[in-house]
This record gives sequence, C-alpha cells and structure tokens, in this order.
Amino acid sequence: MVLPPRIPRPSQDGSAPVRVLTVAGSDSGGGAGIQADLKTMLALGAHGMSVITAVTAQNSLGVQGAWELPAEAVRAQFRSVADDIGVQAVKTGMLATAELVETVAALLADLPAPVVVDPVGVSKHGDPLLATEALDAVRTKLLPTATVATPNLDEVAQLTGVRVESEDDQRRAAGAVLGHGPRWALIKGGHLPGGEAVDLLTDGTEEHWLRAPRHDNRHTHGTGCTLAAAIATYLAGGFEVPQAVTAAKDYVTGAIAAGFPLGAGIGPVDHGWLRDGALRALGSSGE
Repeated sequence: MVLPPRIPRPSQDGSAPVRVLTVAGSDSGGGAGIQADLKTMLALGAHGMSVITAVTAQNSLGVQGAWELPAEAVRAQFRSVADDIGVQAVKTGMLATAELVETVAALLADLPAPVVVDPVGVSKHGDPLLATEALDAVRTKLLPTATVATPNLDEVAQLTGVRVESEDDQRRAAGAVLGHGPRWALIKGGHLPGGEAVDLLTDGTEEHWLRAPRHDNRHTHGTGCTLAAAIATYLAGGFEVPQAVTAAKDYVTGAIAAGFPLGAGIGPVDHGWLRDGALRALGSSGE
C-alpha cells in the first residue's frame, strides 16, 4: 500500500513541530471546519492551531444555526498565535461576512507564509455559510493573498460565473479564478460525472491534472476542509505546491474511501485512516 507522506515530527532537541493555522468556523458535529482541519494536521504530523471565525450548530443532517464572532475577537486570536508561536502556513475556511473576510485578508497580507484559501460558500447540505455581500471581498481582498485557492464547482460559479460541466470548463474556471490574484488555482471536479474525481491545478502556465478513483461512499462531510488543510500542512512542511496538492489529494481520497456513517444523515470522511492504513501496511509486510 502506498501511503501519502507525513511531516517528520521534531527530534528530542527541543525544536518545535511544523505549525499550521486554520482560520475557519467550528462544526459542532466534528466532521468539517476547525475540527476537520485540526484532525488533518495531526494526522499528517503537524501542530494545528486555530482562529475561530464562527460557531455553527451542525450535525449529519445540516446546519441548524450559525453565529459569527466579532472581527475584534478574530483579530486577537490571530495575533495571539502568530506573534508568539508563529505559523508556517495558514488555511482559511468559513469567514461568513464581508467584515470578517476583510479582517482576515488584512492579517494575511503581510504574513511571510503560504496561504490556502478555501472560499467556503455553502455546506455539504446546501446551507449558506457566506453572506452574498461578502463575495466581492473574497474576490478583491482574500483571493489575492492566496498561494493556492481551492474552490469547488459551486464556489467557482459564485465567484466567477463560470459553470463547470467538463474538463475544458475547469480550465476556463481556473483562468477566471486566477484573474482574482491567487498564485495557483485548484479547481475541484469531484461533482462532475464519471468514474474518476478529476481536479485541475494550475498557475496559468503549468497544468497538473490530478485523477483519483471515485469511491461509492455517501459519507463525505468535510472533504473540502480536509483537502485544504492537508495542502496547507504539506506547504508548511516544505513541499512545493504541485507536490503538496498531489499528496493532499492522496490523503483525502483515502479519507473519503474510509468515510463512515454518523447520525441520521451524511457522515464524515475518516481523518484517521492514514494511521489505520499504515498499520495494515505493516501487517501485510510481515513486520
């Protein structure tokens, strides 16, 4: 079994582990948002830290309520972590309002670390997680800070108006997203028909088509958060963007395959599958 890499943990010399910060909303059901991000970072060997932007009442059936935090609280959390502990990569998720988008973008503008922007617009169940009036702030303030932007097809349509129905459309969508300023765009094609989940990663010059088998498993809550958090973790660990995205896709593909039922609706991906896969690999090797 070929497993995606983990970031090496520090030796006993007192050095700190790789540090990754997520700026996102809390998912009380534990499958997406801050909770998914921290699980992903731990699974891949990093120390995860968080800036909570919103609190949701959420379970396997959907989002029953959402409350954003004041910009002042978000700013204070960010400065508290960045000024003392330091960060080697940042991932953004649910930002909810134009004020929070602008606040976070200003904090990221001068940060000397890679940034992965997951422009969360709606939940897995179709519940809105970003105010319509915040879209312009995402386009003009947040996306220009991104090392990698990771929109799904609905988010591409929200941000650019491009409707993706084929791989050729993914190329057009990537150009439209790049026009807003990120260095790289990852156009996720998981919702397209076909036997493979096909993503396009491009900086406008290089193109990387990433293909993975499509698993027949409805329990996929947290997929987008998990992928973006994994990319940020690999970037913090020193991977170049194409290698980071490739390794992250391998990780999330395994997590989707191992997704499990929880509650009465859509269950989460399994963030711990890598540990279980490693144990199985060791067992099959006879060690």
